[in-house]
Amino acid sequence: MTERAFWLASPGVGEIRPVELPERGPDDLLVRTLYSGVSRGTETLVFRGLVPDNQHDAMRAPFQDGDFPAPVKYGYLNVGLVEEGPARFAGRKVFCLYPHQTRYVVPAQMVHLVPDSVPAARAVLAGTVETAVNAVWDARPRLGDRIAVVGAGMVGASIAKLLNGYPAAKVQLIDVDQEKAAIAEAFGIGFVTPDRAEGGCDLVVHASATEQGLARALELAAPEGTVLEVSWYGGKPVNVPLGEWFHSRRLTIKASQVGVVAHPRRDYGTRMATALELLADPAFDALISDEVAFDDLPEIMPKLAGGELRALCLRIGYGSA
Repeated sequence: MTERAFWLASPGVGEIRPVELPERGPDDLLVRTLYSGVSRGTETLVFRGLVPDNQHDAMRAPFQDGDFPAPVKYGYLNVGLVEEGPARFAGRKVFCLYPHQTRYVVPAQMVHLVPDSVPAARAVLAGTVETAVNAVWDARPRLGDRIAVVGAGMVGASIAKLLNGYPAAKVQLIDVDQEKAAIAEAFGIGFVTPDRAEGGCDLVVHASATEQGLARALELAAPEGTVLEVSWYGGKPVNVPLGEWFHSRRLTIKASQVGVVAHPRRDYGTRMATALELLADPAFDALISDEVAFDDLPEIMPKLAGGELRALCLRIGYGSA
């Protein structure tokens, strides 16, 4: 069976290529893609060829073909319909860490069943919300904490939404882009620009992937406070102002990365199941800012990577595939 997939042919140049599907084994699934999503931060770094040499292995997607910088088939937000496979999967919607491709064959254990309460169009956010779940486990918030999240992208906004559920916690979502206020409003969270943010925070989550955002995060932390860094900078050197408030306030900078499950009694499967359960909340639709057709990806990705298209989560529709 011949299908089609989106490839990065060379840095900054994408194309749709034919792919031959392998023969399906008894424990494999044939999945027809309904939607995929572009993880803007990571995928635009990949598209521009900016994955550091020493991170090529760490950055590999589970079903990636090719190698960095290019040619490479990359992506990991895919929701499809099972067309063939074991009976318990028949006709079910599934989420898989698969690139942008019309149909694919994968082992059944590599997909996650999408609950009936979650529309397929929203389930493309599962990977993002899974990252947010992991970050909250890393953050270990407490009742009544004063919390700031710097950076209202897909991951930052999702983290803020989850943290906002803690009793008596006061959460502020911070971004330089005033248009992100609409996301905060949909999530029931207060929004401020960096210059108007309130300091004295017990926990600050930094998700802007900028030096300025990290510096502001350190300024906002209370004495003995923690800054949780969830940004991915690629190979870009980052200056951290450790000579100002860092020592005098005895601050902690802690890394969070989705590659490791940040809960001693959970695994990858249960973490993803938690994320999919959370996506029953329609408020998450605020993260999906645009949808384009699969065939338009070669034209759209350069605009997204270059900042001409300011989509938050770009959803890819596959029609009848």
